[in-house]
Amino acid sequence: MIDLRRLERIELHPKPLLQRLIARLLLTPNYRQPWSPTKIVVEGIERVPSGGGAILVMNHTDRYNYWPFQYALCRDGRGYTATWVKGKYYENAFLGWFMDATNNIPIPSRGYVLTKDFQRAIGRVPTDAEYAALKALTDGAPGAIDERAAIEAGGEAVARLIDSPVADGERWLASFERRFEAMMARVVELNRQALALGLHLLIFPQGTRSIRLTEGHAGAAQIALHLGAAVVPIGCNGSDRCYPGGAPWSRGGTIVYRVGEPLRSDAGGELAPFVPPEPFAPFTRGAERFADRFRGATEVMMRRIDGLLDERYRFAGDTAPDGAPPTGAKRFV
Repeated sequence: MIDLRRLERIELHPKPLLQRLIARLLLTPNYRQPWSPTKIVVEGIERVPSGGGAILVMNHTDRYNYWPFQYALCRDGRGYTATWVKGKYYENAFLGWFMDATNNIPIPSRGYVLTKDFQRAIGRVPTDAEYAALKALTDGAPGAIDERAAIEAGGEAVARLIDSPVADGERWLASFERRFEAMMARVVELNRQALALGLHLLIFPQGTRSIRLTEGHAGAAQIALHLGAAVVPIGCNGSDRCYPGGAPWSRGGTIVYRVGEPLRSDAGGELAPFVPPEPFAPFTRGAERFADRFRGATEVMMRRIDGLLDERYRFAGDTAPDGAPPTGAKRFV
């Protein structure tokens, strides 16, 4: 699982060995041999800086739609990536090792942390009602509930968690925000290290897989505005047909990536109007006062991605992502 100690063990590499081995041993035979039925087209690849340091934002249609793009970047001398992934992928020791070895950065959410805390204290995953009560308690947003209301809504198990000691006798609720912000400070540090190493950050702002583009989350905007890195929008078309299931071997077809003009936050850039007027720490309570700016920057990114997509993949409006993804605590296990 992901906690601060686990995050501190992560080391990023400018030329990750396992990324190179996967490219040579799996992707090259799959994409480059005469018998390969898979064709990769990247329109505008020159817009990706060859020295690294950019934030690449892409729609997320299937499990592997970043692999062909990473492969194309490497072959064109455009560098390697560090990719944002969900914390739940680190529940399995082997998968966690694989994620580390391929330069991934886990992004734990408040929901993930409270779910893991509940599992440790109670020994099971919280029910939807228990999760909703705890999420409302820890969100700290206008209209959020207090401890008594959370216990009334969630029941005895929620009360046990709230009263459970975490470290040095500190109650769970008192420690929650402190631990979460320490974890996210380490996440920000890893993102800064990635850019300094000459890596590109690869982020799927949707946060989940969907054939059609859905609304983006504000995490990519926060990190871009904080670090001042250029954001390169990328539209992925056709990968879902090459990778329709869980197998990492393409069944064949044409994958077209369209790379848009970089979005910049310096003077005159399209993201400049959304830069907060004072320094902020991403993913903290203090950053929430700039939520409208982060949302505005996210909408610019998502519109750019949408304009790079074929009709099959374009924005889905208010429809839910494909496959009815799990809700509540089930998203984190």
